[in-house]
Formats: sequence, structure tokens, C-alpha cells
Amino acid sequence: MLAQPNIVSKLISNQEFTKLATDEQIETVVKALEANNIHVIVVENGEAARTQVLQLVPQGTEVYANISKTLEAIGISAEIDKSGRYDAVRPKVLSLDRKTQADEMRILRSRPAYIIGSVHAITEDGQILTASNGGSQLAPYAYGARKVILVVGTQKIVKDLNEGLRRIEEYSYPLEDARLRATLGVPSAVGKILIVNREAIPGRTTVILVKEELGY
Repeated sequence: MLAQPNIVSKLISNQEFTKLATDEQIETVVKALEANNIHVIVVENGEAARTQVLQLVPQGTEVYANISKTLEAIGISAEIDKSGRYDAVRPKVLSLDRKTQADEMRILRSRPAYIIGSVHAITEDGQILTASNGGSQLAPYAYGARKVILVVGTQKIVKDLNEGLRRIEEYSYPLEDARLRATLGVPSAVGKILIVNREAIPGRTTVILVKEELGY
């Protein structure tokens, strides 16, 4: 039997990557992201992040809440998928048959009007790194979604690209692997990594930086 997530974290993940960023680091990241056409909102806690997300997403719009410990922690997953106030994509995907409707599932997940999720690292010069086993969230992040909203605890701020890749391998991946083994009985993998250096359309992507540890 696998240990609980908090115990797993202590056993297998590099705790170097749980330290919250300083205000100076946050200021550096905000300037870098804004220079890369990515809008940034800085908030103190998860409740404030939840409020910001709900202000950014019009009720009734099509929205995909990505599987995310961060979104679960601040109550966004349940709000989007279960409140009835949004045209939620995930319940539609879950209603389909993987064997006979795989194309429909892929289309729904790849081009929602809005996608809400998180990432695994943001560098001080404004690069955003997201790792994935299969890549389902990478297409809408990169291009498919009209609007991208990313909720990110500031423990995910790293110095540079190399440190971001190390954070994925040494911290995020071991925790996700343990989660999948515990819940589904299958391993995870760092199958694909999306690195966003710059947003072509100003304002398409909004990053909400949260001054508390959220997700991994």
C-alpha cells in the first residue's frame, strides 16, 4: 500500500521545491511574464485565487477545468463541473466511451473556449513549464483554447529552465506517479513537456500567482 500524499512527498520528492518565492522573486516573474504578453494577478491565498478565477470566467461559457490538485484545493474543479453555471467540458468527456468515442473526447479536450489549470514551474525570466504523461492539457494551453487561466502557487517559481526541468523530474513527477499508482494502479511518466516562452496574443493567458503552497 502506498503512503499518503504528504508522506510520499517527504519520502520521494525533493523538498527544495516546496519553498515559497520571495516578494522580490515574484516581482521579477511578474515583470517577465507581462513582457511576454502574459497577464499576471498576484493574490495572497487560495480563496482569493478562486475569486479571481470566477471573475475571469463568464457564467454559461464553455470551460474545461483540467485535472489539478491546485484547482481541487481551491474548489474550482467542483464549481466549474458541478454548479451548473458553466458549460463544463469535463462531464461531457467523462460521459463518452474511450473505445468508441476517442476522437470526440480528444476534440472536446483540445479546443475549449476557456481552460483552467496549473503548471509545474515558472522561471524568473518568464518561461512556463507544464509536464504531462499523455499531453491532453498541452494542446489547449499552447493554442486550442481561446483563454487560458493558470493558478500557480509561488513555490513553483524557479531560477531558470534547467531548474524548472529539475523540479519536474525531482518533485512533481514522483508525486504524480505515486498518485496514479494509488488511485488507478498505473505509473505516470514525463511523456511531454510544454515550454511557453511568449504568448502571441496579449491577454490570452492569465497567470494567477498565489502566495501559498498549492499543488505540485
